[in-house]
Amino acid sequence: MALEIGEIVEGTVTGIAKFGAFIELPERKTGLVHISEVASEYVSDVNEYLKVNDKVKVKVISIDERGKIALSIKQAAPAEGKREERLAREKPEFSHSRKSPSFAGPRSARKQDLPASFEDKLSRFLKDSDERLLDLRRNVESKRGGRGSRRSD
Repeated sequence: MALEIGEIVEGTVTGIAKFGAFIELPERKTGLVHISEVASEYVSDVNEYLKVNDKVKVKVISIDERGKIALSIKQAAPAEGKREERLAREKPEFSHSRKSPSFAGPRSARKQDLPASFEDKLSRFLKDSDERLLDLRRNVESKRGGRGSRRSD
């Protein structure tokens, strides 16, 4: 059975590199999942998402004239399954980590607490930024003597 572009097949992770993961497909063919195609969110380290010998479903994106096969895990996953898969990966870290969310790694609870839309994220950022600027101004004014008044000699 020849592989076709757009086909979703199951494969086994045979190797992991900085730039992606090598997947063994049926009929002993090997393809590459680029780091940008591992998950729908930003991936800085493939090892956080995949391990050697993991079984994964991949979508065939392209096959070039030399026979190189480009694959995608994020395009093969159904939309609602992606969120559940991410939550399942994140859960174990919460059970053994007592770090505050602001210092936790890429799989922190902060991701779940963020609002869904861009507008919500932007308004939250602006509010936090205004609060920080206000605190900074108060701190600077107290060191100057407040309200810009000068001492008379």
